[in-house]
Amino acid sequence: TPYAGLADASRNLYGIQFHPEVVHTPRGKDVLRNFVVDIAGVSPTWTAGNFIDTTVADIRDRVDAHAAATGSDGLVICALSGGVDSAVAAALVHRAVGDRLTCIYVDHGLMRKRESELLRATFAENLGMNLVMIDARERFLARLAGVIDPEQKRRIIGDEFIRVFE
Repeated sequence: TPYAGLADASRNLYGIQFHPEVVHTPRGKDVLRNFVVDIAGVSPTWTAGNFIDTTVADIRDRVDAHAAATGSDGLVICALSGGVDSAVAAALVHRAVGDRLTCIYVDHGLMRKRESELLRATFAENLGMNLVMIDARERFLARLAGVIDPEQKRRIIGDEFIRVFE
């Protein structure tokens, strides 16, 4: 069905299934704004700039509080996958703690051509982050050899990441 939704205004319950963030959804931003402002009651004061500032401050406070509580030096590691989520997380943490961050990238051999090299150039050379790159291509590809089922592949990849990080 092109639309899926529910509403129970007496209990303040609302739900809708669609993809408002994509450009081909008509009035998707309006739907999101109506939900966030009118239904959830959130003030529309959020900006990318204040998100970055408050997130960086929160990360710094948490790392420093943990370091003080445990007597540690506040070193941080970040698993860097090459995707957007981990890249943004790494950038925010780096901004918060600087050289106390070490990013770990596991090259599993499944990235696009030269993407691992581009990742190294971006994070280590251009952004000055401490980056440890682990070449686990043979290890991953050996475990995936002959596997056809996508779910089994996903489980193998997830398990192998854990083994490499251990």
